[in-house]
Amino acid sequence: MSPSDSDEQHPDVPANANPELDAMLANLAMAKKGQGGEDAVVPTVPADQQRCGLIAIVGRPNVGKSTLMNALVGQKVSITSKKAQTTRHRITGIRTDGDTQFVFVDTPGFQTRHVARGTAALNRNLNKTVQATLADVDVVLFLVEAGRFSADDEKVLALMPAGKPVMLIANKLDTIQRRSDLLPWLQSMQGKHPFTEFIPLSAQKQDDIRRLADIVRPYLPEQPWWYDEEALTDRTDKFLASEIIREKLFRLTGDELPYTSTVVIDTYTEEPQHQPGAKPMIRVAASIIVERDSHKGIVIGDKGERLKRIGTEARTELERLMDTKVFVEIWVKVRSGWADDDTRLRTYGYE
Repeated sequence: MSPSDSDEQHPDVPANANPELDAMLANLAMAKKGQGGEDAVVPTVPADQQRCGLIAIVGRPNVGKSTLMNALVGQKVSITSKKAQTTRHRITGIRTDGDTQFVFVDTPGFQTRHVARGTAALNRNLNKTVQATLADVDVVLFLVEAGRFSADDEKVLALMPAGKPVMLIANKLDTIQRRSDLLPWLQSMQGKHPFTEFIPLSAQKQDDIRRLADIVRPYLPEQPWWYDEEALTDRTDKFLASEIIREKLFRLTGDELPYTSTVVIDTYTEEPQHQPGAKPMIRVAASIIVERDSHKGIVIGDKGERLKRIGTEARTELERLMDTKVFVEIWVKVRSGWADDDTRLRTYGYE
């Protein structure tokens, strides 16, 4: 493969106590003592006594859905960055704990406004993914920032399906300086929707994550698990490679790079290594798709340094996640209008 005029390549490149609030949180959110935790001993459970269900994580863009998903699974399965709409696909994360298999779905942030010109088809695709997911699930985790409820949150809340358990997840609890300030907000939220649970938490705290799992567990159907006990996601390593590269792209370009950019894996191969018992080396050739030549320059950076760093950071993380050697080769290609072209969206993997 040789670069064209529009293609560029680089190889391998402290909270205050408040008894009233504590009581409310205990009533609304705390798991009952003895339901689980690090010290709980759960016997082997026959298939006919297992629980398994689908849980959607939904909310406005950039509210922390992917961070929560990764914390629930215990490993990165969904990429994160400060750029809105980082998640563009339905990502499944699996947590098997005791008798229960939780199948979490991280959805794109529901797009309530146009973030860039020429992205109508992409926005429709992302919103369709959210709506289709909500129709299939057993439980919905509606994620907002603790103490905040914006007009965009309101628009997402309007999508909640009738007749299904919807839990209010008040994330980023650690950012609230005085917990007493949260009580009036929690009370006001009770009037916005018949939430089955109110769960303030910080996705960074494992105690909160275990508590959330304990609260969700009884709402899932009693049925056999869908996946192996060791499974963490239903996505392939090839898909993970494209997402990790896109994460590094977004993190290293920030607001410089417009919304209309994506990553496509051109080839993904496994090559045997000579060391006895070594896992195959992964060789990835990927294309970063941008809208304009000027965007290509942003991605490449001065003397190719930014593109090299994107490749290096992606390779390093993929090696950690896959526990084997990885070689990454990245091209930058200009494809004007791709985000408003349904055919190209399908070609680039948007369902």
